[in-house]
Amino acid sequence: MQDDKQPSSISSVDNDNTKVLKEFQTPSRRNFLKAAAVGSAAAVAAPWIGNVQAQEGIRIRMQSSWQPGTTGYKIFEEWAAGVAEATGGEVMIEPFPAGAVAGAFEVADAVRNGVIDGQNWFTVYWPGKMPAGVFLTAYPMGLSVPHQWDMMFGAYGGFGIAKDLYRKQGQELLGYVHHDMNLIHSKKPLRSFDDFKGIKLRMPGGIVAETFASIGAQTTLLPGSEVYPALEKGTIDAADYVGAAVNFELGFWQVADYIIMGPPSTPCLHQAVDLMDISVNRRTFERMSPQTQDLMHDLVAAYSREHYAAIQKANAEAWPKYREKGVEIIHLSEEDGNRFREAAIPLWFKWANKDPDAARLFKAHLDTMMDPAVALVTEEDIKGYELNV
Repeated sequence: MQDDKQPSSISSVDNDNTKVLKEFQTPSRRNFLKAAAVGSAAAVAAPWIGNVQAQEGIRIRMQSSWQPGTTGYKIFEEWAAGVAEATGGEVMIEPFPAGAVAGAFEVADAVRNGVIDGQNWFTVYWPGKMPAGVFLTAYPMGLSVPHQWDMMFGAYGGFGIAKDLYRKQGQELLGYVHHDMNLIHSKKPLRSFDDFKGIKLRMPGGIVAETFASIGAQTTLLPGSEVYPALEKGTIDAADYVGAAVNFELGFWQVADYIIMGPPSTPCLHQAVDLMDISVNRRTFERMSPQTQDLMHDLVAAYSREHYAAIQKANAEAWPKYREKGVEIIHLSEEDGNRFREAAIPLWFKWANKDPDAARLFKAHLDTMMDPAVALVTEEDIKGYELNV
């Protein structure tokens, strides 16, 4: 068993699987998961998959952060349904939408305590459980596109560090799930950095909320299910939430006339890559055969790719709908982006130095940001800051 293996893609299989792969030439989410299963199974001998059908299946009750009926939850349900087939019946995932069993911020506790067996949540909720959690997903002016996160988790060792963090919480991380950038929906036209002063703004806590508070916003923490009502009632002026398609499905265009985005170089200033995860209780993971443990990593990697592509397709269809509804999309200036970055960098180091785990994970981020192929940060940008690794 490759216990700390990173999610992988399929490059080749042996001749016995050539005929099977032909079935996957027509793209579909179910076929994509089957292809992942074939690729992984080929590495451990394909006949094993059929043999587990006689074994007692492992039922995993898994709660998502997606609200029912949204594009995100539909994709999650389809993936969950495909896992039983891909594992020959050894693993069966029973999906639950946001709030069905545990509150938005209590999902990790529910998994650790065995109330549910797994989670598919937005990792932005981790900071309340551990400081290092702030670096498991996007934070202000950090890694800004999905492939940079792939570099951090892979080339710079972040996935192994994340595995350790999850195990300390009684979980096994099976993989991260690429999703989207987050948007800010506002009842007021925020056209500059200074316009955020005094704005009542919903943010997910941690470093994200602290960065906006540092520029004068009055931040508040709300679970996703309470964002729309708060905007509707005027309890808040603006709110961070997920991407264009899901937010349109949730009706945000009805309660906020503006979408606030960063400049062309950085369309999202605060959560440019809003990662989700798939993880399970450690006891549940240890019940799986070694082959299935490996296979589950591959299935999550397949899910991440399909999830991201489907969300982006839905977004492309959603943007014109906002304009049809009269919603104005405001892009801040490059100067605003630079000012926001100046506010964010001190908080990077503040959170990184909260404990050794946070420092270790942020070091992987910093190394990635300073990679010449990424070049988000220079030595001059971080002059005078120290990382207590």
